[in-house]
Amino acid sequence: MNIPNSLTLLRIFLLPVIVLVYYLPLDSSYTWAAGLFLMAALTDWLDGYLARRLHQATRLGAFLDPVADKLTVSLTLLLLVDEYDAIWMTLPAMVIVGREIVISALREWMAQMGQRSSVAVSYIGKFKTAVQMVSIVLLLSTPPDTHVAIVGITLLYIATVLTLWSMSLYLYVAWQQLRQLN
Repeated sequence: MNIPNSLTLLRIFLLPVIVLVYYLPLDSSYTWAAGLFLMAALTDWLDGYLARRLHQATRLGAFLDPVADKLTVSLTLLLLVDEYDAIWMTLPAMVIVGREIVISALREWMAQMGQRSSVAVSYIGKFKTAVQMVSIVLLLSTPPDTHVAIVGITLLYIATVLTLWSMSLYLYVAWQQLRQLN
């Protein structure tokens, strides 16, 4: 076990804490939940940076990191869908979670075909993740129907468009690679 993998595990262990804190009957529960989510999001960046910088990349880390990412985003979006209880929150959450499932399956399938590098994380995917994380922090930090929530929802829709764009790029590259295998 190394520092990057420990940070990834910390991110996973923070998830039930975020949920519990979010539902606490306190005025500050939104702020605390958003802060914990922000800490989890920052550990996502930090674990990758440290793994590269300290030459501590492992197969366990390569497996755990994307799992932790998908769990973190999916769980918090489910939390927000419950809180907002509206179709305009449910639809982008469905698109984002659905994309994560499709791309994970695509990467696994391409790896089996020996083509994993052709569906590596792109810059648009990284930008999408950044917009998505800022959106979720804003949405967790405040009750619905506030100005901050409106900004968060706007960013969530921008993240949704970026999600569809990045997914289409991944699918295009995968399709090109698969056509060459015939």
